[in-house]
Amino acid sequence: MISTIDSVLLPERTEPHPAVDTAAARRAYELDRKHVFHSWSAQELLDPMVISAAEGSYVWDGEGTRYLDFSSQLVNTNIGHQHPAVVAAIAAQAAKLCTIAPSYANEARSEAARLIAERTPGELNKIFFTNGGADANEHAVRMARLHTGRQKVLSAYRSYHGGTQLAVNITGDPRRWANDTASTGTVHFFPPYLYRTAFHSTTEAEESQRALQHLEQLIVLEGAATIAALMLESIPGSAGIYVPPAGYMQGVRELCTKYGIMFIADEVMAGFGRTGKWFAVEHFDVVPDLLTFAKGVNSGYVPLGGVAISPEIAATFATKPYPGGLTYSGHPLATAAAVATINAMEKEGIVDHAAALGDDIIGPALAGFAARHKSVGEVRGTGVFWAIELVKDRATREPLAPYGASSPEMNQLIAACKSRGLIPFANFNRIHVVPPCNISVEDLVAGLAILDEVLDIADTFAV
Repeated sequence: MISTIDSVLLPERTEPHPAVDTAAARRAYELDRKHVFHSWSAQELLDPMVISAAEGSYVWDGEGTRYLDFSSQLVNTNIGHQHPAVVAAIAAQAAKLCTIAPSYANEARSEAARLIAERTPGELNKIFFTNGGADANEHAVRMARLHTGRQKVLSAYRSYHGGTQLAVNITGDPRRWANDTASTGTVHFFPPYLYRTAFHSTTEAEESQRALQHLEQLIVLEGAATIAALMLESIPGSAGIYVPPAGYMQGVRELCTKYGIMFIADEVMAGFGRTGKWFAVEHFDVVPDLLTFAKGVNSGYVPLGGVAISPEIAATFATKPYPGGLTYSGHPLATAAAVATINAMEKEGIVDHAAALGDDIIGPALAGFAARHKSVGEVRGTGVFWAIELVKDRATREPLAPYGASSPEMNQLIAACKSRGLIPFANFNRIHVVPPCNISVEDLVAGLAILDEVLDIADTFAV
């Protein structure tokens, strides 16, 4: 047992950081509003916070105020901000070789591929590097289609696989809707999610069994011979961090094998220590045909993603060219950052630390929240990958914000977190607990104490 939650307070929030320049921050804001077009946003409604500095589990705004980053930005700074070993590795690589075309071999790319292959399950020993998670998923599907000669792709509702054309159509959450042209060969299915079951289940075992029956029926009705791949987040991330029940992932693996469908495990958010293992799929003792990654592979310090490929699929392209590539595939700065990140995680025991934080602190603390706060419908997760689902009514499970949107109540809770020095990760009616994998016990406990206080406000919205 590491510790238990108590009334630990965050350090003084106005502690200065030498990188903060208020005048520069104000200019950055003005230029942002004049020239920058932001993702997923109505541009004229934005009021972005300026971040001028970051270190460890903290960021500083343009006025010099410090915040505990409980979001890991977009759940990608797994080793925190400005880890000195990774910063030094990027600088050293820049001094040696800033860039080189992907057709050449170089030390950083080769070593990164080795380190990743050593940690992927089974024999996923060939690594194709991309610039991020969306194009990793795009290329995984392309490989599966070319390998099988089929076109359709199955994916789950309540999932996210990226913002590019195919990836956003594989996505099963509302970010797909505006981009869905029904022309990408994607078919969605209901995954297991007992709290909001589509199968009228009352137990985890029932949910797993019925979800697998539904999936097999879908495969049969769609025509197995038309389906190239099934893409599934090993543990869904921004969709709600609902951990698959026992037997489900094994069942998916068996169905894919039975019908000749390539199983793609999307580990873009869940990989590299986030769930307390190198890859979330390890929790279920299954080996996919393709595994995609990004984010935590180098904590997002330089854009990088990739696909880990099975021997069978790799063999398809042994003597005929793979028709795909990127100018920056395996970029030396990005892969040098990956090498330093993986080595630091190994040396510092960060994956085991993340597992212990989940078992000993976050899990018990969130269970306490569920017991004390009537606004908490369910808590779920593992490692440093958790969700608090907020409801207006526990009996009806009416969410505190509608599916696909926010609400004044949720906006008030987010503002309450920030006013107390905490940057949360929120989506629809949920607040996620996703701090860096190497956050200190003291900072974690202090952040949880803030969430506990903010949930008192949430309780005023619940019956």
